Amino acid sequence: MTADLLISRDGAILEIGFNRPAKKNALTEAMYKAIADSLEQASDDPDIRVVLFYGEGGIFTSGNDLNDFAQVATGQRRAEDMEVMRVLHILAGFQKPVIAAVEGLAVGIGLTLLLHCDLAYVAQDARLTAPFVDLALVPEAASSLLMPALIGHQKAFALFALGEALSGEDAARLGLANAALPAGDVLAQARLSAQTLAKKAPGALATTKALMRDSATIRARMDKEGLEFARRLVSPEAREAFMAFAQKRAPDFSNLA
Repeated sequence: MTADLLISRDGAILEIGFNRPAKKNALTEAMYKAIADSLEQASDDPDIRVVLFYGEGGIFTSGNDLNDFAQVATGQRRAEDMEVMRVLHILAGFQKPVIAAVEGLAVGIGLTLLLHCDLAYVAQDARLTAPFVDLALVPEAASSLLMPALIGHQKAFALFALGEALSGEDAARLGLANAALPAGDVLAQARLSAQTLAKKAPGALATTKALMRDSATIRARMDKEGLEFARRLVSPEAREAFMAFAQKRAPDFSNLA
């Protein structure tokens, strides 16, 4: 377990809180491992009916900690060993309802995670981005499949390639979230919905969710993305992107084919 996560039980509800506000709740390998372990335990525990994700400090998450990506880019770690892939595979076939309460920033996986949540509530002033191409990377979490299917190719491409941002109200309008609310109401509404779901027939809920999601297709796209993501992480483009980020300058891809 890690202090950067707040994992707690409220009756039949498992809450997973991102708790690294000094780093805008950026997710580390240790956090991903703890999330994966908690999801596996929740899957096996019949007393847990719902999982709820939220972020402390008025921020959902600024995405993956770029230091972990940089370690792969410089050969210090293998991309295939990153715990994020374990989290994503678990979510692809997770049978119990998953809810997100999103305030502030939701970057990268902070946005694509919503594609694996059954309910999502966002702050009206939340800022959701997926700047994969800006980091010389590609989409993950099967978002290259699920995002265009949900919001259309052009809007999804603008998210991924142009790095355009969505507000919370945009997310609700496009179907990424159930509602955009004042920031102070987001977690309360998510908890209320979690309590409602926890009282439903668990078998009927699980079957309904399974009928609505093609887990095999989602996992297959995750694996395809994962291969490309791993290749991109060790590319000259990625090295330039991470170096530029560390040096607080714009990347220069002009001499890279």
